[in-house]
Amino acid sequence: MAPGPQTVRRTAYVLGGGGILGTTQVGMLRALAEHGVRPDLVLGTSIGALNGAFVAADPSPAGAQRLAEVWQAVRSEGAFLENPVRQAARVARYRTHLLSNAPLRSIIDRRLPVDRIEDLPVAFQCVAASIERADSRWFDAGPVTDAVVASCSVPGLFPPVVIDGEHYLDGGLVHSIPVGRALELGATEIYVLQVGRVEQPLRPPRRPWEVATVAFEISRRHRFVHEMASVPGDIPLHLLPSGAPTSPNLSLGYGRSGRMSERMEQAYVASTAYLQSPRARDEEG
Repeated sequence: MAPGPQTVRRTAYVLGGGGILGTTQVGMLRALAEHGVRPDLVLGTSIGALNGAFVAADPSPAGAQRLAEVWQAVRSEGAFLENPVRQAARVARYRTHLLSNAPLRSIIDRRLPVDRIEDLPVAFQCVAASIERADSRWFDAGPVTDAVVASCSVPGLFPPVVIDGEHYLDGGLVHSIPVGRALELGATEIYVLQVGRVEQPLRPPRRPWEVATVAFEISRRHRFVHEMASVPGDIPLHLLPSGAPTSPNLSLGYGRSGRMSERMEQAYVASTAYLQSPRARDEEG
């Protein structure tokens, strides 16, 4: 059911985490833009913060194309993947992380047209996890690069980001797909952009190395499951499909250009089909 005639519509995009699988969201964003859906609010966590900042800068089809080019830079400049010899040297030196966040910072600084969150044309927030407070912090103002890099700082992969004297790690530790935040901020229609993991049913681990990944996936999903269930029935809620046959918990192998492009196209086709379907029209009311 659609909001009443006196309600001001506030469309929110909620972009979850997923590392290299974040290319999935690029296809979804292209489908949304071509379908004429424009957000009033963009919320991102982890890699969704990176994609979210760029769509908040330009939610048009041209903006989606530029984001695809950003992802080519992510791959070619080694923002999430690096030479194994260099990784080993960095671990030996720093002991806590594999990669520098300098390439990711450089990509954002060069390609995002604004320096501060409040200057983005569409309202944007991203979340990171404070080490000192063991709590979340939502960034809705201030330097956009610091906030996005903090939200993307996967433990063990990147170092913590220091902002205002606190150390921050990946936003997915506290909000994997922040649907609840969209409700708090008055969203009247929500589009959830996930990378495909929540589409895969969890099964008991069968091998020793699966124990940790299953446990982590439970901790990552449980808040999302509860928040999705708490969305009022009169709020149109769209869980966009990834179109991918599988979405692994450990996804570094998806960093090759061909696989990244494949996931973009799969998500574009599946999300376009969804947006044209009677189900989507029923949600919109």
